[in-house]
Amino acid sequence: MLPYQTVFFDLDGTLTDSQPGIYACATYALKKMAWKIPSDAILRRFMGPPLAESFAKFCGMTEEEAIQASGYYRERYNPIGWKENKVFPRIRQLLAELKKRGAYVAVATGKPKASAEKILDYFGLLPYLDAVAGPVGTEFHMDKATLIRRVLPENAGKCVMVGDTVGDVDGARECGMDSIAVLYGYGENNEILASNPTHSVETTDELCELLCPGMEKGKGYFVTLEGVDGCGKSTQAALLKEKLEQFGYTVHRTREPGGCPLAEEIRKLLLSKEDGGMCPETEALLFAAARAQHIHQVILPKVAEGTVVLCDRFVDSSIAYQGDARGLKRDWIMEINQVALTRGMPSATLYLRMSAEDAFRRRLAESEPDRIEQMGLQFQQKIEQGYEQLMREYPQRFVPVDATKKPEEIAEEAFAKLFSRMIGEGIL
Repeated sequence: MLPYQTVFFDLDGTLTDSQPGIYACATYALKKMAWKIPSDAILRRFMGPPLAESFAKFCGMTEEEAIQASGYYRERYNPIGWKENKVFPRIRQLLAELKKRGAYVAVATGKPKASAEKILDYFGLLPYLDAVAGPVGTEFHMDKATLIRRVLPENAGKCVMVGDTVGDVDGARECGMDSIAVLYGYGENNEILASNPTHSVETTDELCELLCPGMEKGKGYFVTLEGVDGCGKSTQAALLKEKLEQFGYTVHRTREPGGCPLAEEIRKLLLSKEDGGMCPETEALLFAAARAQHIHQVILPKVAEGTVVLCDRFVDSSIAYQGDARGLKRDWIMEINQVALTRGMPSATLYLRMSAEDAFRRRLAESEPDRIEQMGLQFQQKIEQGYEQLMREYPQRFVPVDATKKPEEIAEEAFAKLFSRMIGEGIL
């Protein structure tokens, strides 16, 4: 049984961390107004209250000047600033769980309704909401109680307003409902606590437990990135981590061989140019040994914690490199990698698809090749053929991405495909 049947959320500072975009857009507007830029402590107070109210209260503007400054703010905000945002951890999971348990869930925000809906839709939060209330048209000064009443349903049951400012607490009180002050937001904690909220929480974990008692942590997810040398895996792993974290996920980035102290020592042996005449079988066994340690020490524990693990290369690399390119039997490669195949296979493999020729040229142009990369183009072509075969054999796991585009375009395609897949599998 939920403690509240109707739950209202503020947006900025409660569901999302919009500080970078708000700082940048407020500074842009003040420069356009030829106004003195206030301290970071003052700019931080722009988080939460209606925009025009902030320009008037914190910068000393008249109402007319505040409206003009708001217009300049939106000059930058509409094309850029609204994406400079980040979903707080577990918020997506909380909204989904509230809906699953039958609650009415709405957002009441001082941000213009159209902007709020665009943000919520972009970050994939809108499907979990029954309504969004925010200023429309020429409205600028909207108190929270008015916004709440706009979307307050009949037969609402017990209601609560969740927010990070005194305005959220006062609005809830005026509407005769409880309030939850989130102290991880942008409001001044002393002020919001002095306004006597019904509850206060310091973390989103506490908020989840308060609104959905007994709610479990989210599921973890294991993602690997594969492709021939030079296809851009490291770049894409970094961009993907940043994007997933922006959407509220906890992410651990790792690599193979390596990822933990023992496996990193094995990596030095495998990639050293002074290999001591290492034979293909030894190479394959070293990769498998490093992988087994990596799985036990890092991958499985992180996934169990609810973390999204991004790994640059995994067992598919052994099949393509030591199997298809080195000529070792695939059955033997599979046998020595039983730990991976039975306990640690990825849920999704992003395959950065690029021809061996293009990737090889790119790789040689960037830095001096390591021991394996020194094998030459023909070796890389065999690897490419191996990956193509693996993609045909495991179409449910492999997610091909065109790696010939610009890095930002590749990252956009990779994230869109992965995020859609994760949501479909309940990874919130």
